[in-house]
Amino acid sequence: MDKVVSNATPLIYLAKANQLSLLQGMVKQVFIPEAVYREVVIEGKRLGEKDAYSVDRAITQGWMIVQDVKIIYPVEITIHSGEVEVISLAREKGIETVLMDDAKARAASEMAGLRPIGTLWLILKAVKNQLLNFDQFLSTLEDIIHSGFYLKEEVYLKAIRRASELSGD
Repeated sequence: MDKVVSNATPLIYLAKANQLSLLQGMVKQVFIPEAVYREVVIEGKRLGEKDAYSVDRAITQGWMIVQDVKIIYPVEITIHSGEVEVISLAREKGIETVLMDDAKARAASEMAGLRPIGTLWLILKAVKNQLLNFDQFLSTLEDIIHSGFYLKEEVYLKAIRRASELSGD
């Protein structure tokens, strides 16, 4: 993947699991709108969250880019302002893929003609690309769940089966 526009939650959970480098290894440039930067870095640092510093470091390294949204794209579903900015920035920059986990935001992005992917998709893709083995996948999945990431039991089990297939375990 060349470019993606990311919402806050995938960045937070990947950083909490010390796996933000997976995103760097799979995407050349990650764009985040100002609202996401404020939520993840500014508010995160205020609350003393270590993941905020990891995301800030990615911005300093230059592979994650904070960008102002010039025109807000009208969405038909009520979603968080950061998610609206993700969709708007992707449309504005002509970037097809958005990284977001919220189901309503993913639906809104599809309605805007975008391709949403989520944190779970990303770590499964890392297994497929041999950036994570099966045990590392399980460890990462457990870390993000312990950090508050919610998965329905059937999705959790399906993800584990898929990771096992992809890794050959």
